[in-house]
Amino acid sequence: MTRADHASGTDRVAEVASAYEATVVVTIQGDEPLLDPAAIDAAILPVVHDPDVVMATLKKKIEDPREITDPNVVKVVTNLEGDAIYFSRCPIPYARQQGGAWFKHTGLYVYRRDFLLGYSRLPVGPLEEAERLEQLRALENGYRIRVVETDYESLGVDTPEDLERVARLLEASIMPGVN
Repeated sequence: MTRADHASGTDRVAEVASAYEATVVVTIQGDEPLLDPAAIDAAILPVVHDPDVVMATLKKKIEDPREITDPNVVKVVTNLEGDAIYFSRCPIPYARQQGGAWFKHTGLYVYRRDFLLGYSRLPVGPLEEAERLEQLRALENGYRIRVVETDYESLGVDTPEDLERVARLLEASIMPGVN
């Protein structure tokens, strides 16, 4: 267990990582219990292959229009190099006309250990406070976050209904044919 005074999950992961020797640290948020191993591998590659990438995560194109306005679905916009510009619970980007594309963030982070250990010393900025999204701390303090696009459809658990849906899926995979 970690200390109780951490501002975010990343701060807790940094405490744990400080006790281990590793070059790269992967953290999967608890609301992503069915994350595909191939998606994890895709997020790791930029950190392993590019020494300038200190943090990476995943995005998936939103296909269900209801997710665009759902504050439980974190949206992300990236620059042309694939680095995050912003994460929000609001629909971003704003579309002035039909036909836009929106991407949701998947609760997985990959860090260079040295960056992660310094993360807790970074000041929490107004964007992180407003959105309650810890990855904004890195952006507000001038760090890049590489965002890898995936086709993997995350089954995040953000509501009691999501928990019931994932529990049913797990039961079906463990005990097929049993209701």
